[in-house]
Amino acid sequence: MPLLAQPLHTRAAFVESEANAQARTMLDRWPAWPGGVLTLVGPEGAGKTHLATIWAAEAGAARYSPGDDLTALAGRPVLVEDADTFGEGTGDEALFHLINRAPGDGGLLLTARTRPASWTAALPDLRSRLNALTVAEIGEPDDALLIAVLEALFREKLHRPAPELYEYLLKRMPRSVAAAREMVRLLDQAAGEQGRPLNRALAREVLDQTADLFED
Repeated sequence: MPLLAQPLHTRAAFVESEANAQARTMLDRWPAWPGGVLTLVGPEGAGKTHLATIWAAEAGAARYSPGDDLTALAGRPVLVEDADTFGEGTGDEALFHLINRAPGDGGLLLTARTRPASWTAALPDLRSRLNALTVAEIGEPDDALLIAVLEALFREKLHRPAPELYEYLLKRMPRSVAAAREMVRLLDQAAGEQGRPLNRALAREVLDQTADLFED
């Protein structure tokens, strides 16, 4: 079952930490990216989509998915998410053209879980371009980032849990921003429905009852 909470992908809602410092710095250098292209690489739940959405909004970028009409994107910055999942021969020509057009169109931001040098590419010309792309990496969310995210989310719902709850959650929930968001939603819902305080006992029950939400 997928995580249910819908994120707010704004700059104000983004939590900064050492894990995403390099990526933030590189994104802020737009439009001066080498060759007009930047690849944002990081594990699932690290904040790639959040950062990419901030950039797309500020740059006025269009989003591209395999099969979209490239002519409709001409002259605009472009965002391509999950670029490493296009598959061999699928989207190769489109990605090749987007990379070539990036300097004149205002920039191209790619997101992926792996570095471009490891992506499958059937076109030799695309292979050489992928190998040369500039990469900004986001690391696994660290404790400082996850605690800051949890605090901010609880604050939005007018909760101020004891510090021990954060320590308890960090040891038991998946280490991603998406999981933190869903955990806060579930705890807030349970506390409201049961009229109980947010504490370790409630968190233990919620985790036991909803373990399937966090399974791959």
